Amino acid sequence: MEEKKILVTSPLMPRLEEFIPYLQKIWDSKWLTNNGQFHKQLEKELAEYLGVPYISLFTNGTLPLIAALQAERIIGEVITTPYSFVATTHSIWWNGIKPVFVDIDPVTCNMDPNKIEAAITPKTTAIMPVHVYGQPCDTKAIQDIADKYGLKVIYDAAHAFGVKVNGESILKAGDMSTLSFHATKVYNTIEGGALVMKDAKTKQRIDYIKNFGFAGETTIVAPGINAKMDEVRAAYGILNLKQVDAAIAWRKKVANQYRETLRKIDGITFFEDIEGVDHNYIYFPMFVDAEKFGMTRDELYAKMKEKNVYGRRYFYPLISHFSTYRSLPSAAPSNLPIATKKADEVICLPIYKGLTSEDVERVLFAIQSCK
Repeated sequence: MEEKKILVTSPLMPRLEEFIPYLQKIWDSKWLTNNGQFHKQLEKELAEYLGVPYISLFTNGTLPLIAALQAERIIGEVITTPYSFVATTHSIWWNGIKPVFVDIDPVTCNMDPNKIEAAITPKTTAIMPVHVYGQPCDTKAIQDIADKYGLKVIYDAAHAFGVKVNGESILKAGDMSTLSFHATKVYNTIEGGALVMKDAKTKQRIDYIKNFGFAGETTIVAPGINAKMDEVRAAYGILNLKQVDAAIAWRKKVANQYRETLRKIDGITFFEDIEGVDHNYIYFPMFVDAEKFGMTRDELYAKMKEKNVYGRRYFYPLISHFSTYRSLPSAAPSNLPIATKKADEVICLPIYKGLTSEDVERVLFAIQSCK
């Protein structure tokens, strides 16, 4: 009998019997969207949970990036990372802005602050870093550069739900931070996202932008879009917020079980916890040194699949490799040697609430048996 498939992730879901009363309230009220009671409740509860002053809910995690660039009136060029999900750069492109790629730090896989200044031109107006895998960027170094050159900083914090540094939310860094609540994330609303900002005036501007620019029944103050979260997903999110701490604790145990064994395998590296950081364990990326391990990442990836263990080559290929961006001067592989290397070495292993110790042992066996 074939062993069950172990997938790279599984969504955190509330119990159906808990969800049904919320659905009944929505059905009774017939208020499905447009800033309903559950939308307001979730914004309030998320701001409290995350320790941020203001938050605005969106229907997915890409639209907050697009809206943030609009709200800050970003034009010209934006410095960003090639080592991320494509939505990061797509949001820049959709706003008619030129993305400029810089290489990443080999330890964190985040944008290397030491590479930013050389990429700044008179057309540069902002920096869009990513807290990759929930690993905090060097926010102080990035902010110092931004202040020196008068640039805005918008963080793609899609992976950084609940991450803190010395007790402070990483989402407070920069001018704004965006979140994704996609089903694959630590915390999800099926599809969804949010934008974190520092003041009520900015929140009001964002709320206008995500609702067609309406400031009243007959008043349009901006060329907005429709990016609102509906009541069904907001209710789902309220319930998931009650169990996200337990899910993160489960993920931490999985990560530690992986580490205990992988430390003994030559040619495999991974992230250790950083002192002073509250991690969320959204992903467990490992990196395969083909020479030391004895096979390439792609060969290992294929061997794991043969054993019904499904990892993910995340992030591969680099954003800069895709046809839309390949012709940009900053996209040249010679400009991005570390990002190119990491993209060729990474496999994210299965990690989620419900993954058993026995499942983790199967994943580890699939890797060890290739040595």
